[in-house]
Amino acid sequence: MTKEHDVIVVGKGNAALCAALAARENGVNVVMFEAAPEEESGGNSRYAGGLMRAVYESVEDLKRVMELTEEEVANTDFGTNTKEEYFDDLFRVTNYRTDPNLSETLVTNSFDTLVWLRSKGVRFLPVYWRQSGMVNGRRVFFGRLPFEVSGAGAGLVQFLDAAAAKAGIKVFYETRATDLIYDGERVQGVRARQKGKAVEFRAKSVILACGGFEANAEMRSRYLGLDWDVVKVRGTRFNMGAGIKMALDIGAAPYGNWTGCHATCWDRYAPEFGDVDVGNQFQKHAYIFGLMINADGKRFVDEGFEFHAFTYAKYGKDVLKQPGQFAWQIFDSKITDDMLPTEYRTKFLTKATANTLEELAPKLDGVNPETFLKTVQEYHAAVRRDVPFQQTVKDGKCTVGITPPKSNWAQLLDTPPFHAYAVTCGITFTFGGLRIDSKTGEVLDIDFHKIPGLYCAGEMVGGVFYGNYPSGTGLVSGAVFGRIAGASAAAAAKSKG
Repeated sequence: MTKEHDVIVVGKGNAALCAALAARENGVNVVMFEAAPEEESGGNSRYAGGLMRAVYESVEDLKRVMELTEEEVANTDFGTNTKEEYFDDLFRVTNYRTDPNLSETLVTNSFDTLVWLRSKGVRFLPVYWRQSGMVNGRRVFFGRLPFEVSGAGAGLVQFLDAAAAKAGIKVFYETRATDLIYDGERVQGVRARQKGKAVEFRAKSVILACGGFEANAEMRSRYLGLDWDVVKVRGTRFNMGAGIKMALDIGAAPYGNWTGCHATCWDRYAPEFGDVDVGNQFQKHAYIFGLMINADGKRFVDEGFEFHAFTYAKYGKDVLKQPGQFAWQIFDSKITDDMLPTEYRTKFLTKATANTLEELAPKLDGVNPETFLKTVQEYHAAVRRDVPFQQTVKDGKCTVGITPPKSNWAQLLDTPPFHAYAVTCGITFTFGGLRIDSKTGEVLDIDFHKIPGLYCAGEMVGGVFYGNYPSGTGLVSGAVFGRIAGASAAAAAKSKG
């Protein structure tokens, strides 16, 4: 059976939905292929926290994206995220390896894309719960990240699904693309398995937006290396790298950090794949205010090197390197509920509590208790007592003379009860992907020539992230390049008549 369309979008997460909506608003017929059944659809986006990092310079900019009351404006310092600050953060956390053309497109289009998303029905809220704290009676944002989608990633998918339905975009569920139809000159469609049957869909343009290879244990082992086959997958089980493989098979150029990925602290006993009913609540990102301890009872990272938004996506890899691939995050009761996000208070966690550190030590499953107590003693001796703790800035309250250091937020563990949370490595998405034209979203071949009829967006775009990742950039990247790919694919389809 062969069906013909103007634009086919492979995938149905944030990037795919943005691509489909952008193509449709440019006047072409659009269909989407989703490998998952409808109840599991939405890609990794459905499991995301919903934070979106965009340029903004004033409260007036914020008001173009989300509703703010006069009281919120009067009592909140939202800070800024200028283009210069955004570029600085992106280049710094990727060790200056991010592709300059892709990053230019991402940053300069970030704010307008959020405004566009709002026009499609997406509702944004201030991220009070994670990215702000109280200072002298006034709420102050930190990390240059005030935007989140209402309902997190699941909410984003729900909003975009509604917009796609309103636009008349057809979605074929349980339809896994397997090959591109390519005559050596132009991509002409997609072959797929639809509920177990082989089908062909012809199209004037094809957009690949079906995720990386994070759910594929074999590909993780091949590209990421030792022990990556055993990590927890934070999101969907359907991102098997099929879209990348289809494009490489016809000569597309691989690009980016193929040994790199977004990997975080994730509950030690979380299920193999993400749970749509739990979402991102297995994550544990407040380590900056405590200590992380491995099985040997030792610290292994600088917990206070930066705000968590700039380290959380790489510290999962460090946990994976520890004996047994796990660690415990330790806090005392000075770290209040305002500082520990909601995922530290759900029923979906592995936790130990005690009134003394000596009582806590044997409760840390798998940890050498004697070495743990010695590590805390040495840490206490190294903490600077003359620098005040400040939650919303890098306060310089550090340790002296121990390795690894703790560069900020180094407080004594001296206020019972003490709480500990067991974590392992959870992979979110992979950084390696396809090389694209940053202005049009067209996929390039190994000679860096455009492959006519083929476009790409989302996690599949290689070259944006290397080694690390600033929080909230992934969803924005997916939306920006999805919107670009959709508009370009529509224009190409219309030019073919």
